[in-house]
Amino acid sequence: MTAAPTQASPSPKAADSAASYGPAGCAALLILLGSGVLWLVAAGLLALISSIQLHSPGFLAGCPILTYGRSQALAESAFIYGWFGNTGLAVALWILGRLAGEPLRASNWAITGALFWNLGLTIGLVGIAAGGETALPMLELPRYVQPLLLAAYAAVALGGVTAWTGRRREVMFASHWYAVAALFLFPWLFSVAQVMLLWYPVHGILQAIVAGWFAQGLWTLWIAPLSLAGAYYVVARMAGRVLPAYDSAAFGFWCLLLVGGWTGGRHLIGGPAPAWISTVAIGALFVLLFHYIVVVLNLRASFAGGGISMRFISFGVAAYALGGILDAVTGMRGVAVFTQFTHFDEAQRQLAIQGGATMMLFGALYFALPRIVGRPWASGGLVRGHLTLSALGILLLVACLGAAGWTQGWALNDPKTAFSAIAGLTHSWLLGATAARALLLLADIFLAVNFFWTLVCAAVGGEKEGAA
Repeated sequence: MTAAPTQASPSPKAADSAASYGPAGCAALLILLGSGVLWLVAAGLLALISSIQLHSPGFLAGCPILTYGRSQALAESAFIYGWFGNTGLAVALWILGRLAGEPLRASNWAITGALFWNLGLTIGLVGIAAGGETALPMLELPRYVQPLLLAAYAAVALGGVTAWTGRRREVMFASHWYAVAALFLFPWLFSVAQVMLLWYPVHGILQAIVAGWFAQGLWTLWIAPLSLAGAYYVVARMAGRVLPAYDSAAFGFWCLLLVGGWTGGRHLIGGPAPAWISTVAIGALFVLLFHYIVVVLNLRASFAGGGISMRFISFGVAAYALGGILDAVTGMRGVAVFTQFTHFDEAQRQLAIQGGATMMLFGALYFALPRIVGRPWASGGLVRGHLTLSALGILLLVACLGAAGWTQGWALNDPKTAFSAIAGLTHSWLLGATAARALLLLADIFLAVNFFWTLVCAAVGGEKEGAA
């Protein structure tokens, strides 16, 4: 892969005109983005329900389809495959189409794939509510819908692949690398996990090893690259110049791809798995710090401001890097003995996925939509409210879950503390986490209202160029 001196185009109007996507291309992007926003709100509501159940077990106890195990699985699946699956693919298609310099091809395939992706996800969530979840992290959807999701994903990704292979210039940018890698790596991860965990399951400790590899790989090799593709494109376009330390971007990319998949063993520290697996994972976590350093160096222009998209991305980059540092620190055995299997694990996950990947994806969404529909966002107040509530909600959520996990870890390692007393020690922190979930849900509603309001304004008022 080769690099170019800049990703900035001389004229945003010429480069980002809605007509360049083609009618079918615009339809595909809007279907994916609209579906992603709706799933985000649904996931936020389900996450709020499961958070309440952590400190108030009697909440909705009489509703079998919303017991804690099911509500948590529903929230996770809706968030990962609904929000990230739709929005991440839309951002990847949009970027690859923009960099190709011509209308998106295979757009009808993308529309069909988007519809079947969301149909399959809906059927899968109904299956989880009925008790058909697999109990595998990040792979909770019943196995009978997963082949449909894989086929639908291939149909959507076809547009991105053809845009990449048919680009007018041989040169490739960092946003190219991450977007294309995500498009190709997800089918590999998803199909291998299906075969080894669901269709022809391995036995014994191998199940935990494969499940850990898939869960960590889905984060490092799919979710993170999709978000980084959007961040690299938006920051370069808004900065209008060569990204700082851009020559090192390729090394950061290959570091993530070659090392990221080896970090899953961190979840097996102290377990019955061979010790070398967790040892390799710990080493990989520290090697991966190089990737986080490169990302911060490349995208530090976002910290200078310059628009709402840059503010979202700057928060996301900081959270992404901090999450990587925490992963390395808590991967050490001396620290893991206090943080593993506690709420601290969830705090780290939320910092990375909500604070890092989601905020970067928000930045790409706020930058892309005005250029797709030809109008600015309908309400600047809702945009600012979304940023404020999201930042406050993420900070509060991570702080409360982190404090609850640390308290829980010390109590579990104290033989004098009764197990029943641990719930009382973490109760107040879990209440704070529920408040954070409520803030995040409100922020997601702000985004949904503004998104569909903008589409209505574009349909009624015609095209008017604007940007976030």
